[in-house]
Amino acid sequence: MKVLVIWRLLTVGGVNAGWRNRAIYFKKFGIETEFLYTTDHGGLHIMEDVAPVYLTKDENKIINIIKESNYDAIIVVDTGAAYKWIQKANFKGPVIVEARTPELIKLQPHLKKFRTVQPVSIIVPSNYQKRLVSILTDDIPIKVIYNGVDTAFFRRLTPDEIDFEMNPILPNGKKVVCWIGRVDKRKNWPMLIEVAKLIKSERSDIEIWLIGGAQSVQREEFAAKWEEEGLTDIIKWFPVIPYQQMPHVYAKVLQSGGCSLATTKSESFGNTFIESMACGVPVVASNIMPISEIVINQETGMLYRGHDVLDAVKNIYSIIDDQTLHQNMSQKATKHVEKRFAIHKVADVYLQILLEIGNVTNGGENI
Repeated sequence: MKVLVIWRLLTVGGVNAGWRNRAIYFKKFGIETEFLYTTDHGGLHIMEDVAPVYLTKDENKIINIIKESNYDAIIVVDTGAAYKWIQKANFKGPVIVEARTPELIKLQPHLKKFRTVQPVSIIVPSNYQKRLVSILTDDIPIKVIYNGVDTAFFRRLTPDEIDFEMNPILPNGKKVVCWIGRVDKRKNWPMLIEVAKLIKSERSDIEIWLIGGAQSVQREEFAAKWEEEGLTDIIKWFPVIPYQQMPHVYAKVLQSGGCSLATTKSESFGNTFIESMACGVPVVASNIMPISEIVINQETGMLYRGHDVLDAVKNIYSIIDDQTLHQNMSQKATKHVEKRFAIHKVADVYLQILLEIGNVTNGGENI
């Protein structure tokens, strides 16, 4: 079976990280996954060692790819224009829609018009996202399938496995708080600035690592504020860390007795949460859905009120200043991910949908 995933954005983010894991897992069952993107945001290294990647905005090329590749199914992720391409390519196979954008106004254009395409299902990564999508459509079944993480890759590294020579370099005598993501409004970097200002005013034993943001639209705005507020000593910024290096980043955070921090305003899921917990790093994030679906408050991390800077900092301190609590949370976090978000568990649900679709389209013959 051969499947095409269409998404506009080739990013270093949760959607592509999740699909990387699925593609590797699906291959074990004879399902080949290919990817089509229209815009590169620095994410090619995530996919290029896993599956074929097409990167083009040329409509004729896209239509030819669909026509000539004999796909058994197409999965469209938040790309409204894809239905026109599918229609023009005269693709008659099943189409699955993935709705990943967590903001209603931005999600609407991608679910507004399917043209002549009749999606068999809409896949969402959380119950929160299911409620959001149900506002926009009522005649297509919506299925919740969590993103999965490869727990053989994202795991606790032993000290002799950790690459201590590569950035970020672990500071001496400091706990590391790791913030990962794009530097944009939704990820809410201004709150990170406020958190760093408060921590810096109170203590000197914490270093914050900002991972990502190389191609973010607000990177220059962030950089100006970062320097203006005099935070270059407490926030160490690493705009590009290869995805394959991330288990080493989490291992260093864990080694320091630190935690992950998220200040995001909205998410449809949040891959960094499960990656962090898989590596034994407790998470500090806002008590909003779907984060509360993923992180167990006071067990695998701490969920603070709304976007309350004081409460966020208080929760960071409570984890990093209590070694016993940190160790307990670390162990529970790893077990929680293995139980709920391991790729073989969550991807199996998706696998069954694809196999059923393939079975129907092949006249009942086994794939």
